[in-house]
Amino acid sequence: MATSGTAYRQIIQELENGIYKPIYYLMGDEAFFIDSISDYIREHALPEEARDFNQIVLYGNETTMNEVVQRARAYPMGAERQVIIVKEAQHLMKRDSESGGSASDILNAYLKQPQLSTILVFCHKNGKLDGRKKIVAVIDKAGVLFESKKVKDEDLPQFVEEFLNERGLKMSAKGISMMSEFVGADLCRMNGELEKLVTALPQGTKEITPEFIEEHVGISKDYNIFEFRDAIVNKNVLKANKIAAYYESNPKAYPMQLVTATIFPYFANLMLAFYAPDKTDRGIADQLDLKSTWGVREYVTGMRNYTATQTMNIINTIRRYDAKSKGVDATANSGEGLLKELLYLILH
Repeated sequence: MATSGTAYRQIIQELENGIYKPIYYLMGDEAFFIDSISDYIREHALPEEARDFNQIVLYGNETTMNEVVQRARAYPMGAERQVIIVKEAQHLMKRDSESGGSASDILNAYLKQPQLSTILVFCHKNGKLDGRKKIVAVIDKAGVLFESKKVKDEDLPQFVEEFLNERGLKMSAKGISMMSEFVGADLCRMNGELEKLVTALPQGTKEITPEFIEEHVGISKDYNIFEFRDAIVNKNVLKANKIAAYYESNPKAYPMQLVTATIFPYFANLMLAFYAPDKTDRGIADQLDLKSTWGVREYVTGMRNYTATQTMNIINTIRRYDAKSKGVDATANSGEGLLKELLYLILH
């Protein structure tokens, strides 16, 4: 069964080469990959003049598998192929499970001898087919079965790099970190923000700088979370305290829980880095399960500025102050001044 990331790019590569399969069953919790594949097929499988009669969009909560298969068996009208896209297919398969497997049986029978001039695309979001069902192996054999998993935070930089590489562009490690932390693991939003940057980029420019990101994505130049973490990593006491003061004066935009959630993973990974058998960039990247070495430098810096014992104490301190910010062991001054206290304990 295909999974996210590499498999997604392989599918797109095949489609770009004009290779189409009789069925694409796209399922999972990450909508971006599902939408990207189905959109590519919708926009490229047929010439524009053939779409009115040969491209059909159905919805799983409004149709039946009988109707889907009946349309799939039909021949295209004046074109090489037809495209049928079933959105919200999870509703179709939910009724399948409630009715004793009839929808799976109907699809299974169709896939024994699929109409080769039909491209049948199922978009099954927020869930997946039961891997124990026979239909899973049948789909995988007949066409493409793709599971779209949520991307982990640590995989976001790779997504950004690949997006830029496809367009012949580059971005510094700092810029990639800024995008990853500001946007988060929402690939649809990340794709939109990156497209916005590419559109705004002056003609002939090949690098998207942190300054350009700050200007066009709306990240504060001086007070973003990345700069705060960078100041802590480098033990820049003045800069860190300046940003902390700004955060405490803007608690709605920068709540304590957001700040602790941003700096905690760094120190957790730094602790792991201390135990890397191989202290080269590649060795530390492998220890932290990073896909590339682009983000290793800040951990090398952290290992110079903090000892392993200090790092462990910092991890415990961040946990304690995060709990305080949520009312655990609350005191009269809980909330106000907590971030400054935490920062002092980290840096000294």
